[in-house]
Amino acid sequence: MSAKLIKPKDKCKKNDFLATLPQENMYLCTQIIENITKMGLFKKLFSREKKETLDKGLEKTKQGVFEKIKHAVAGKSTVDDDVLDNLEEVFVTSDVGVDTTVKIIDRLQARVARDKYVGTEELNELLCDEISQMLADNNNAELEDFTVPEDSKPYVIMVVGVNGVGKTTTIGKLAYQFKQAGNKVVLGAADTYRAAADEQLEIWGNRVGVPVIKHKMGTDPAAVAYDAVQSAVAQNADVVIIDTAGRLHNNVSLMNQLTKIKNTMRKVLPDAPQEVLLVLDGSTGQNAFEQAKQFSAATEVNALAITKLDGTAKGGVVIGVSDQFQIPVKYIGLGEQMTDLQIFNKREFVKSLFGVTKE
Repeated sequence: MSAKLIKPKDKCKKNDFLATLPQENMYLCTQIIENITKMGLFKKLFSREKKETLDKGLEKTKQGVFEKIKHAVAGKSTVDDDVLDNLEEVFVTSDVGVDTTVKIIDRLQARVARDKYVGTEELNELLCDEISQMLADNNNAELEDFTVPEDSKPYVIMVVGVNGVGKTTTIGKLAYQFKQAGNKVVLGAADTYRAAADEQLEIWGNRVGVPVIKHKMGTDPAAVAYDAVQSAVAQNADVVIIDTAGRLHNNVSLMNQLTKIKNTMRKVLPDAPQEVLLVLDGSTGQNAFEQAKQFSAATEVNALAITKLDGTAKGGVVIGVSDQFQIPVKYIGLGEQMTDLQIFNKREFVKSLFGVTKE
C-alpha cells in the first residue's frame, strides 16, 4: 500500500479522516493511528515549537542558575556534602524558596547515598530527575491541552490578581489558545474601576476574534459578570473568561466583591466559576510566592498563572510555587506573542531549566 494513502492533516479528527478512506484501508489506518498515538509521536511533533518557546523564555533564568551551579561544583568531581551545601545556597538565591530547597537537597542526599558515586558532570540530569519527581509527587495532574470537558460548558474562569501582573494580557492569550483549540469564547470586562480596562480587554477581543461583554466604567462588576455568563449560555459558548479589578489580599471590600461576583454568576450557572485563576508576575520572585500564599488564604483560588518569565532571571519561583501550594500552576507566560502562554508542563520546564535533552 502506498504510504501517501495514510497521511492525515495535523488538525483533522481521527474519525473524520477515516471516513474519507476506502473501506479496505480503514482497519490498517486505524491500527497505524492508534500505534502512533501510543508512541506519542503526534505529541512530540506538536511540542517542538512549544519547547523552543520554553527554552527561549527561560534563557535568563537558565544563565543565572547555570553560573551558580558551575561555581558550586568548581574543583569537585563528586556530589559531596560541600557541593550540597553550595547547591542549597544556589536554590535559595534563585527564588526557589527555602522549604522547596530543603526538599531538593534531601532528595539529592538520598540519591547520592543510594548511588554511592555521583559525578558532578551528571549533576544537571540528576537535578532534573529529582525535581521533576518531587513536583510530580506533590502536584495535581497536568493539563494536556486547551480543550474543555463537555459536562463543564460553558467553563467559567474568573481571573484575579494585583494590578500590573498581566491579568488582561493573560486573558487575551487564554482566549486565543482556547479558540485555537476549537472552543467558542466570551470575555467579560468586570474590571470597572481601572480607567480604560474594558477598552484594553476589547482590543484583545478584537485581535482574537471573540466577543467582549462590557458596561460603563463604575458599573457593578457583578452585573457585568452576570451578563457575560448569560450571554455565553445564550450563544452556546464553551468558555467564559471574566476579568476583575486588581486588588491586594488585604483589601477587604474588594475581596468581598469577588464573593459577590461568584454568587451573582451562580444565578445563571450554579457551579460557576469552575476556575478562579490567580495571575502572578514571575519577575517579582519571592513577592509572587507571597501573593500566592495570601490570595489562597483570602479567596477560593484553584489555579495559578505565572507571567513575564522571559524578562527575568527569577524563574526558579515557578518550582517553589508549584511545589509549595495545593493550587496547581496551570499556565506560564514566556513572551509577548499570543502563543507564548503555555500550559505548565513540570517535566519539560525542569528539563529546559537545566538544559537536559534526554527523554
